[in-house]
Amino acid sequence: MSSLIIIDRAGNEHVVDAPSGHSVMEIIRDNGHDELLALCGGSLACATCHVHVDPEFVGSLPPMSDDEEDLLAASDHGNECSRLSCQIPMRDVLAGLKVTIAPED
Repeated sequence: MSSLIIIDRAGNEHVVDAPSGHSVMEIIRDNGHDELLALCGGSLACATCHVHVDPEFVGSLPPMSDDEEDLLAASDHGNECSRLSCQIPMRDVLAGLKVTIAPED
């Protein structure tokens, strides 16, 4: 099993188990990080699971859909490493992935 490194909004680092096939959003939520709201449950209808991905891993992620790009464009806290964590499926190639929960819009 891979691991996921989560940086919460207070800057604390948490290392959690990250089973392949689950989305990064599910992994964060299932490990009790309530500040990642994920209000739509991963249906790509909001941006409350916004994270900043460590630049080292950005190139290993699947391409962003137009819908994801549109939702992130509305964020005041978007940057070149912004992704919706519901759109990142955990895979072995992402072992050790580090994400920072974005500030709430």
